[in-house]
Amino acid sequence: MVSSWSQAQQQPPSAAVTDYCSQRPTPPILFRLLASLFTGVLHIWDHNRLILIKSFEVTDRPVRAAKFIARKQWVVCGADDQHLHVYDYNTMDKVKQFEAHPKVGRLEGWIRSIAVHPMLPYVLTSGDDCMIKLWDWDKDWACCQVFEGHYSYVMQVVFNP
Repeated sequence: MVSSWSQAQQQPPSAAVTDYCSQRPTPPILFRLLASLFTGVLHIWDHNRLILIKSFEVTDRPVRAAKFIARKQWVVCGADDQHLHVYDYNTMDKVKQFEAHPKVGRLEGWIRSIAVHPMLPYVLTSGDDCMIKLWDWDKDWACCQVFEGHYSYVMQVVFNP
């Protein structure tokens, strides 16, 4: 699906640009923007040409966090369906999908934030279950560590480079 930047700004579903990716270390640099939508759709934009280059439905629930994993040519996103979804961003083939933050008592497992380690095969996720989880994609997305003890929703996670 190809659309113009101005057409997308007129559409009602709420969206947030959640990540960008640049390819080719020498000019011309291709900048891509990743937007996750409340409708469960991901958009990948070509920032240089201001056009939508890919759009695909991930789930029927809001997608609250999404990141590029450029070295693997993947996008990873988390949604209100409590799952992490991983796609090849060239082919849009699903690489992996699994329940990452299940509902715990009254706490929903909505995934609010994702961080990709700059060198190691790690992804951090956090959400409304008051937990942060560390995933290793080289180990088939095994959960390596859970950081508990938060008294409220964990709204954002980042790696310290």
